Formats: sequence, structure tokens, C-alpha cells
Amino acid sequence: MTRTNPRETAARAWADLRDFVDGHHPRRELQEILGLGRGLGRVKTILLLTSGPATLREIAEFLGVDAPYATVIVNKLKDVGLVERIAHPDDHRRKLVQLTLAGREAARLANRVYARPPDALASLPPDDLTTLEAILAKLTTKRGD
Repeated sequence: MTRTNPRETAARAWADLRDFVDGHHPRRELQEILGLGRGLGRVKTILLLTSGPATLREIAEFLGVDAPYATVIVNKLKDVGLVERIAHPDDHRRKLVQLTLAGREAARLANRVYARPPDALASLPPDDLTTLEAILAKLTTKRGD
């Protein structure tokens, strides 16, 4: 009788999860409907700004890019009317980036696309979905909660 190695099983499950998420990521749909080009940095920036204005440094840190690249992303979003730069209330030498009305609508649309489960997931039997939800809850619950 062969014993299964829990680490190997976890590694296979992790690889399968990554493949599933990567294979069903809505990046192409978001690129088409928002018309923002290839990368997801612009979409992520829009979603970040739904919580309020941010500095270029905050945007760069959130995206994991350097400040010049964050500036390129913000400039592209500004060119299509989704963000605007405003004066920082505490330091007039700095600027904040905030969503425009069109940017807020783009963020709502992106959130709707992200929230829609892939057909492969939505078509699972209800008992399987309940089990999956319970497993994911165990994985995402913070220790001590």
C-alpha cells in the first residue's frame, strides 16, 4: 500500500488551482470592454482608486512597479479620461490621482466582470460548490479568527 505524501498532494492541488484561475482569468474580456490595452496594471489601478485618491508612489507600491512605470499607467488612464490629477491637500508640491466619473463606471464594470464565476465553476453540482466554499473558507480565514 502506497502512502500519499500530503505535501505532494498539496502541490498538485495548488498547481491545479493556479491553472484553473489563470485559464479563466477575464483579462481578454476586460481588455476588450475597457479598451485599456494588454496589461492589467491599468485595471488594477482603477480598482485601487475606488477606495479613494492615491499618490503615484502608492500606486507603484500597490502594482509592484517603479514610479516611472506607474506614471506611464496613470498617463494612459488620464489620456482616456478615466483618472485625473488633483492637488494633495497636505502638500501642494505633490499630486493625487483620482477616478473621474468615467473611471468610476469602468471600475464598476471591471468589478462585475471579476465577480462573475467561470461557467466551469458555476456548473458544478451544488454539493460540490458548498464543499469547495468550505475548503476555501478554511484557507482564507485568518489565524485567530
